[in-house]
Amino acid sequence: MQVRALDHIVLCVRDVAATRDYYTRVLGMEPREERPGKWSLHFGANKISLQDATRSPSIARDTVPGSGNFCLLTDSPMNDILAHLEQEGVEIVDGPGERAGATGPIVSVYFKDPDGNLVEVSNKR
Repeated sequence: MQVRALDHIVLCVRDVAATRDYYTRVLGMEPREERPGKWSLHFGANKISLQDATRSPSIARDTVPGSGNFCLLTDSPMNDILAHLEQEGVEIVDGPGERAGATGPIVSVYFKDPDGNLVEVSNKR
């Protein structure tokens, strides 16, 4: 088997509406209701599915809010990212700093979403 791409990630959240608003406002993602009550966030060809912690399916019953950690790439300059996060009242956890990304060096900044998931936003070097 050869894995070639990431299709989507799932975040277990306490409040789907609050999470939807946060990612729309802070990161410009597009919310979509896939079926009644089932929401996802879209950006480019990527998707984050939102799993309501109170209605987790049996295969995900041990998933808890705040256990996610993922990296997003952007072409926006780091200074613009920092200014936007400050404007939105988002506290920086770490960075900006250089890291090793999937395809080479990146410069990243870290912050947490409303559930405590660690979000990394990066520029390729």
